Amino acid sequence: MPKRALAQKRPFLLLSIAAALAFYYLRVSELPELYLIPLKGSAVGLLAVYAFVRHASADARLYVWALGAAALGDMAIEIDVTVGGLLFFLHHVLAMGLLLKHRRPAIGIHSWICGVTLICVPLAGYLLPYDPDAKLQTALYALSLGGMAASAWASDFPRFRVGAGAMLFVVSDLILFAEMGPLSGTQWAELLVWPLYYLGMFLMCTGVIQTLSKRDPQLRVVK
Repeated sequence: MPKRALAQKRPFLLLSIAAALAFYYLRVSELPELYLIPLKGSAVGLLAVYAFVRHASADARLYVWALGAAALGDMAIEIDVTVGGLLFFLHHVLAMGLLLKHRRPAIGIHSWICGVTLICVPLAGYLLPYDPDAKLQTALYALSLGGMAASAWASDFPRFRVGAGAMLFVVSDLILFAEMGPLSGTQWAELLVWPLYYLGMFLMCTGVIQTLSKRDPQLRVVK
């Protein structure tokens, strides 16, 4: 019954999950990598479609653009790491635009989490890569990543969905940074990146859109 309800009411979420699982398992198959690129991009791309068809607010549309940038980044990074990184940088900036618009009136004791995230994520982006030429570039990207995650935790969206999802995104990227240094060639690290990243994006997307739908039910596209 839950699966049937998901298929009928949230078909794009179901398709997104299917695409994410298919990419995760097929990437170790003999299927040419060129065919896996659109499959990889469709996982978050379908989350963008879900966001688009669920709510018609300006905030939802802004988040659709953020998800679209991430989906393009997923594909581009398989071809050019710099282009992919720039697209994810764009995702973080667009997502921050939405999250900062929905700041909590008072962060309280959670402010230390935001502060640690803002400081430690860029610092890790600088320290973890072994290549001196990659350190500054990675740190600048990590600054936008940390800003996005801190903004998610400081927003009035559900922390254990949107905030936690952003932190999962951070963990997945920290593993990527570590693969440029101390975790280079570590198989288990490579296996964790995609599940952590996709789960983080899924939690953030559903948390944002369902919250917007509850706050402005008259703007729901799908009843």
